[in-house]
Amino acid sequence: MAPESIKVICGENSIRVEAKRDLLGSGVLVQTTDVTLGGCAATEEDPKAQILIFESELHGCGSQLLMSEESFIYVFTLLYTPSPLGGSPIVRTIDVSVSIECHYRRKNDVSSDVLKPNWAPFSETKASEESLYFSLRLMTDNWQFPRSSTQFFLGDMMKFEASVEQFHHIPLRVTVDSCVATVVPNVDTVPRYAFLGNNGCMFDSQLTGSSSHFLPQSHKDKLQFELEAFRFQHGNSGVIYITCSLRATEAAANVNATNKACSFSSGWREASGIHHACSCCDTDCRAGTKSSLTVQGTKWEQEMAVGPITVKEKPLR
Repeated sequence: MAPESIKVICGENSIRVEAKRDLLGSGVLVQTTDVTLGGCAATEEDPKAQILIFESELHGCGSQLLMSEESFIYVFTLLYTPSPLGGSPIVRTIDVSVSIECHYRRKNDVSSDVLKPNWAPFSETKASEESLYFSLRLMTDNWQFPRSSTQFFLGDMMKFEASVEQFHHIPLRVTVDSCVATVVPNVDTVPRYAFLGNNGCMFDSQLTGSSSHFLPQSHKDKLQFELEAFRFQHGNSGVIYITCSLRATEAAANVNATNKACSFSSGWREASGIHHACSCCDTDCRAGTKSSLTVQGTKWEQEMAVGPITVKEKPLR
């Protein structure tokens, strides 16, 4: 891909990506519908300049939020997936995936093109959407650092850590309500595999006999789980995307049918030891309960995505 093919503008709360239709620098214009930003189609096209324009909020289009000590990093993926030629089943260009990052400082005053967070006071009765920051990321085998590689072999354990940033607010607990695996960064596509759902029930180990499970939750603002690597039956590329719905509650809230982390191993087991909270995993955990999202104007949940992840067959020895 030609380096000059893509231009990125990171705004205060949005991103703008301009991609030339001569994306590969070969003189051949790609089809507009073959290029997406994290599954989102182009919002505008400049036919004279032959440029596709994508605009999105920072939390949109399958973005992933990463955090370091000094920065927030929003990661987007520009995808080019060529359509078959002339109604035939063949293509003559390769799929292209380009990672795009917008970096924002977490502290101190910043320039106009960098986000300056405006933290609103958080209390039991009122909070602003900006006051909670969720993260979902792959971790190294010792859980000490974010994993730089997204390549695995079948049977490997992929280690995920979900977290919610507390800052100076009341202590919070993070839960993972559901997770879906897809071959593109769009949860509404097929094939799709809902390996976690029903407000925190890890179905994968029950359905496939895998070793997938939640780890004991030693820090309430972090939740770790392991998922045994897999591929879709007809997914020749071995690429998958993982999209999870994360939710925050007050740390003092009880572990119950809608606030839990359950794994299956000869029965359902809850990560904090409150195993009876998992008794609904084979039915409907929301039946007869009231939503815990009762704080008006507050976003206590966030959909987060990780990918693309590539899963390969183990080499023969």
